[in-house]
Amino acid sequence: MKYKNVTEGIFLLRPNRFTAKVLIDGKEETVHVKNTGRCKEILIPGAKVILEKSDNSQRKTGYDLISVYKGDRLVNMDSMLPNKVFYEYIPSFFGKTNLIKPEKTFNTSRFDFYIEQDERKIYAEVKGVTLEEDGVVKFPDAPTQRGVKHIKELCQAVEEGFEAYIVFIIQMKGAKYFTPNKATHPEFYSELKKAEKKGVKIYAFDCDVKKDSVTVGKEIPVKF
Repeated sequence: MKYKNVTEGIFLLRPNRFTAKVLIDGKEETVHVKNTGRCKEILIPGAKVILEKSDNSQRKTGYDLISVYKGDRLVNMDSMLPNKVFYEYIPSFFGKTNLIKPEKTFNTSRFDFYIEQDERKIYAEVKGVTLEEDGVVKFPDAPTQRGVKHIKELCQAVEEGFEAYIVFIIQMKGAKYFTPNKATHPEFYSELKKAEKKGVKIYAFDCDVKKDSVTVGKEIPVKF
């Protein structure tokens, strides 16, 4: 995935979930944050950030905050990115497919992708990961009942004869392994573990993150 019109800035503060104050070319700007999650471990005052300039002159904010440096590591925090890069990666992951349908409803959940490959019928849910501690990446960074609901209904999909995947897109490079965040949301951890035993396939991939582009990198281990 490519970004255009990128520039650097210095993160100052985040007054709410949707905006941040960033210093750009010596001027304080209010920018849109493309992630409503907490991200407190990376959005630290003084951190260098990457922004994409909007081409919509009617917007209240002229920039989107898309990535932040955590030390020397560039972490993408655009919550729209995981689905986009996974969509680009589907031919490499599954091979040639007959159908790729985003946002397909099953029971009461809307999963990110429904895929058909000859006789295979597949539901895939994609989760973006930005939380990293000592090389270990974790999801979620806050309790997510929606995530638990997705896991349970993917298990139902398997029971009804579909294949089901949960794919964690690690929005950075250099992670040692992925683990569900038991301390933050024990139920998500336990339901994911149950789902694996029931046949839901769980994968994690890191990303090659550059200032103006992000692509899926390599598979990393999933540990419980």
